[in-house]
Amino acid sequence: MASITLKNIFKVYPGDVTAVSDFNLEIKDKEFIILVGPSGCGKSTTLRMIAGLEEISKGELYIGDRLVNDVAPKDRDIAMVFQNYALYPHMTVYKNMAFGLEQRKVPKEVIKEKVEEAARILDIEHLLKRKPKALSGGQRQRVALGRAMVRDPAVFLLDEPLSNLDAKLRAQMRTEITKLHQRLGTTFVYVTHDQTEAMTMGDRIVVMKDGFIQQVDTPQNLYDKPCNKFVAGFIGSPQMNFLSGVIEKKDGGYLCRIGQLELPLPKAKGGSEVFGPYVGRQVLMGVRPEDIHDGDRSGENPDCVAVTANVEIAEMMGSEIYLYMTVEGNNLTARVPSHNIYKTGSNVAISIAMDRVHLFDAETEKTICN
Repeated sequence: MASITLKNIFKVYPGDVTAVSDFNLEIKDKEFIILVGPSGCGKSTTLRMIAGLEEISKGELYIGDRLVNDVAPKDRDIAMVFQNYALYPHMTVYKNMAFGLEQRKVPKEVIKEKVEEAARILDIEHLLKRKPKALSGGQRQRVALGRAMVRDPAVFLLDEPLSNLDAKLRAQMRTEITKLHQRLGTTFVYVTHDQTEAMTMGDRIVVMKDGFIQQVDTPQNLYDKPCNKFVAGFIGSPQMNFLSGVIEKKDGGYLCRIGQLELPLPKAKGGSEVFGPYVGRQVLMGVRPEDIHDGDRSGENPDCVAVTANVEIAEMMGSEIYLYMTVEGNNLTARVPSHNIYKTGSNVAISIAMDRVHLFDAETEKTICN
């Protein structure tokens, strides 16, 4: 049983610096959970508290049914993979992977069996006699994973393990770690600032900001139903566009006015109970780049509103183009197919899919509707 429960966890450093505030989370047995957020949000500190490398200032931490606040790291049945791999430079790969087991006085034949099995799974059998300096970044990362694996821990803790790798290798290792989780069937807690890693790997994602949990949900729900502007802007690439507008009532329905633009809000987004309190008030309208289409689509889709935009930059990405534009003084990014040529400074027709927009309270930044 390797569930993890964090109850009202705080981490306060000397000088009254609070890194983590009132952190509450239930991590299920065998779950792959990801802590994500910008630098300094408290995600690595939280991971280090689970590992026992940081003392908990307040709150309770359980691994399974056992309270582990005062349990030494070596007795928590966890293994940690660090950002810088933390390999011993003077030892061979075999020795690096075997070291923890040797310290526990595990019989040599058992160590040999475990190391060779882990090396086979990670495809590093041919590297066992090399030293870390003779390995690439990806190979070192595999050795660090192997060293954790041989201990058969109940919980794997991974602190930004791919951040030192190049983009291609990072994508490959994402897949490898996901497969590893499925094969081992243990609990994984993974820290990253990369939302692509979070979206592609996690069963659930914990989005953090300034030491507080913003939202805990599946990748799809975070994308479709963000609870506030921060989560909406953090998840998705390129990030969501935010346009400042005012809610108005017109012809029995509601619209969002942005400058001279009147953008009708579909009835499925809500009625008077949702929009009534916001009539005449400032709101933020969020629209993802993939929900902005090229050309006038209003004829084929009643929820699309055609507007004119001025192209500032067109970035060719192969199968698509990222268009950076301005509409009524607002910056707007769109992802459109690459079949058209867009000239800098030209005016183009685009369509906003209003059934896909999100509205946020301009003051609290909480979601009004998704």
